[in-house]
Amino acid sequence: MRALLPLLRTSWGWRAGSPAAARLPRGKSEGPGPHRAMAQAFYRTEERGQLYSPDYRLFFKNVAGHYISPFHDIPLKVDSTENLFNMVVEVPRWTNAKMEIATKEPLNPIKQDIKNGKLRYVANIFPHKGYIWNYGALPQTWEDPHRKDKSTDCCGDNDPIDVCEIGSKVLSCGEVIHVKILGILALIDQGETDWKIIAINVNDPEASKFHDIDDVKKYKPGYLEATLNWFRFYKVPEGKPENQFAFNGEFKNKAFALEVIKSTHECWKTLLMKKCDGGAISCTNVQVCDSPFHCTQEEARSIVEQVSSSPNKGSKEEEQVWHFLGK
Repeated sequence: MRALLPLLRTSWGWRAGSPAAARLPRGKSEGPGPHRAMAQAFYRTEERGQLYSPDYRLFFKNVAGHYISPFHDIPLKVDSTENLFNMVVEVPRWTNAKMEIATKEPLNPIKQDIKNGKLRYVANIFPHKGYIWNYGALPQTWEDPHRKDKSTDCCGDNDPIDVCEIGSKVLSCGEVIHVKILGILALIDQGETDWKIIAINVNDPEASKFHDIDDVKKYKPGYLEATLNWFRFYKVPEGKPENQFAFNGEFKNKAFALEVIKSTHECWKTLLMKKCDGGAISCTNVQVCDSPFHCTQEEARSIVEQVSSSPNKGSKEEEQVWHFLGK
């Protein structure tokens, strides 16, 4: 019989209890398919299908080797520390493939986004190559598309909150790292609020220098300006207009960001407890025992086994084209 993990009450709400002290030997794995050890050794990933193909999926396992949802089963907060959060890395810096948590699929594996039948890649906009940070999401957050944000006057984009990790190391897709929150940018994408958290890996050699958004301006001059321009122009090569921003593109500080995170965590709790209309969002989880969407380990394994593990023929990463959008 599966031991259900209780939701622990914290100042931020709930997190799934887990044997956090246990660690996997680096490189050890269970079950079929290639695995990669996570930065904290608490989580591992299992690939299904071929990278750069529509069938590619990257599933997550916990320290016990059980399949989990990176959206719902990885706690938002690492511990009771005010500013220490888990981040799920979706896109490594300098890469182009738009990898993302599949919010509408059971267990929410990472997959490559598809639009109009084609795999999505972000364009290279001179002088940048692909994503200019390690890009990912905070688990157990949700930007509610039915709830208007009081500060932006726009509803959410129906996704976990996005994170731009500005540390020096290029991370891997599927890594789960601990980050410090530094600030936030409010992108308005087709009338929806799409928050972008600015954070740094706590294991970065310079992490001790960074405490708030002004430290990014001080120690990484030009990075925030590049970030603003990247988000402003990245859809222009697709024939779309420039993106807009709330607050005239001003980056808000850590305190503001923490309030936004807290709000999106509350929205996630409402979603997972079936107290709102989540639409097509899959809330299947293994560790949030109070949720009506929780499933057994056996059911989770069955979900994964239905996904092909054979290396289907995938395409090579998209040819590199550069776009010059300077004015």
